[in-house]
Amino acid sequence: MHTERPYALKTIPGYYASRPGIQIGTGMSANPSEDEIAFARQLGVEWVMTTVDDPDGHTAENYRRVCERFEAHGLQVYRLANHSCHNQEQITLNLPGRDDKIAEYLAYIRALGGAGIHYSTYAHMANGIWSTGSEPIRGGAMGRAFHLEQARTGWWIDRTWEAPLSHGRVYSEGELWDNYAYFVRQVVPVAQDAGVYIGIHPDDPPVYPLGGVPRCIFGSFEGYKRALEIADSPNIGMCLCVGCWLEGGVAMGKDVVETIRYFGGLGKLFKVHLRNVTMPMPEGFTETYLDDGYQDMSAVIRALQEVGYDGAIISDHLPKMVGGRWAAEGWAIGYMRALIQATASA
Repeated sequence: MHTERPYALKTIPGYYASRPGIQIGTGMSANPSEDEIAFARQLGVEWVMTTVDDPDGHTAENYRRVCERFEAHGLQVYRLANHSCHNQEQITLNLPGRDDKIAEYLAYIRALGGAGIHYSTYAHMANGIWSTGSEPIRGGAMGRAFHLEQARTGWWIDRTWEAPLSHGRVYSEGELWDNYAYFVRQVVPVAQDAGVYIGIHPDDPPVYPLGGVPRCIFGSFEGYKRALEIADSPNIGMCLCVGCWLEGGVAMGKDVVETIRYFGGLGKLFKVHLRNVTMPMPEGFTETYLDDGYQDMSAVIRALQEVGYDGAIISDHLPKMVGGRWAAEGWAIGYMRALIQATASA
């Protein structure tokens, strides 16, 4: 069955690849055009990150159809997202409708398992991603920026939240931890039964309270450590967004390489987003090219090699540059492939 993909990935059991070691993925629509398919194939990409936007399309049957669409072109789905199940304030803050949202999430995990999709990224932010605009980077390209003293608005897909209190009051860290425990203890048996591995994404930006909500769980090394210990499951781990970790800087408690060695050593690192930033908070940051920020990305890839990581890495929050997304993605994938080859032979 896997003669063309003989390498079983230990990072995500159930996935097979045509080559060993770190895998490279790219984002694509669930109904890709011929040009999208050709672009991925020409870049030598095997893994796809996609999203189903149709509210009625989140069934195992439809997910299987999506997988078959890519399989016909030699591509595999690594992650299929349902954005309605991420960054849900009802779950994070125990707001009305919490149990309905948890039930929706569990149905999504079951559908993934039923379709043979073994990985999902989950984000646990109560009031979304915060930015303060865009700023120029190398050559006049533009990157997302954030300055803590200017923070006014968080967003996620079709929702926004405003400072100073996004939900009308200040929340305590204890409330956030209780709400997370209530949620994850229901997720664990379903994920294990479905054979789905869930990588939890860091808060973006991490560390500092925003809109009256602490970022105490997925905003630091110690927060992650405690959260995964509460879950106490081989199926609950980390989606390491390198960019988010760099945003937090020393306040994260451990640097990116230390974090990879710890969670990767535990087999809890399921997916990696590669992104560089100009500097950490509290100074403020601008997202930039992989080779143009304060982190040496070869050290990141080398650490992944050291822990035997063979899951997917993807580009993240691409800069706006001449040639549009395809130019930016082509540059990023070429750079990532070169880093993998260089560190593997070092």
